[in-house]
Amino acid sequence: MVARLAILLYAIVSYGIFTISFLYALGFVGNYVVPKSIDIGGSANLGEAIVVNLLLMSLFAVQHSVMARASFKRWLTQFIPAACERSTYVLLSSLILLLLFWQWRPIPTPIWQTSGIAAGLLIGVHWFGWLLAFASTHMIDHFDLFGLRQAFVALRGAEMPDQSFKTPLLYKIVRHPLMLGFLLAFWATPEMSAGHLLFALANTAYILVALQFEERDLIAVFGATYLAYRRRVPMLVPRLFGRRRTEERPSPRPAGAPQ
Repeated sequence: MVARLAILLYAIVSYGIFTISFLYALGFVGNYVVPKSIDIGGSANLGEAIVVNLLLMSLFAVQHSVMARASFKRWLTQFIPAACERSTYVLLSSLILLLLFWQWRPIPTPIWQTSGIAAGLLIGVHWFGWLLAFASTHMIDHFDLFGLRQAFVALRGAEMPDQSFKTPLLYKIVRHPLMLGFLLAFWATPEMSAGHLLFALANTAYILVALQFEERDLIAVFGATYLAYRRRVPMLVPRLFGRRRTEERPSPRPAGAPQ
């Protein structure tokens, strides 16, 4: 029981650090409230800023993708309880994000600037993107995605049930609404700087590549069922007027957020 309580405490701490990193990300990307954001705080020459920022984003991408693979999970759980695997992933992802926020070098050179109605629309899309990303985690299993469910199951001494295949809500019209939300949040801004553009481009490239690995893993688990779902439902851009039929969808492990 002591070990099970320790697993639960570890999961709660990991989730708490994730919450801090997510809330800071809102201010970081949008240049709100926080002392250091994507365009504010610190200075560096252009070459240093590009190299440091790309290294920080690459560190996050490598950790996020490698630790999401089934082979890595099998290796990791030789050393830690299986119930801690997801929490460890969430914890390391969150710490790397906080490192990125801390060490980010702004490149404030303006790329575009808007005002009036256009600016208001872009701000609205930006916040809709964050809302979509957060809501998408609750359309599947938010607490499973961030490691808390595994810890509570372990506390009861039970086994994790197998994941079923389902397509809740927005998953009926787009396969990765979480990633769509991140892309909207990253790109929709009334004032796009060179540093923000670098951030958006690098993360878009990462998301597009990482989704290929995620879908390969889903096909390996669910086979023809997921292949049929992939043929019917677009990856990121909803086909609002196309023909849709409901099938079940697994609780996904999205790539722009913790997997």
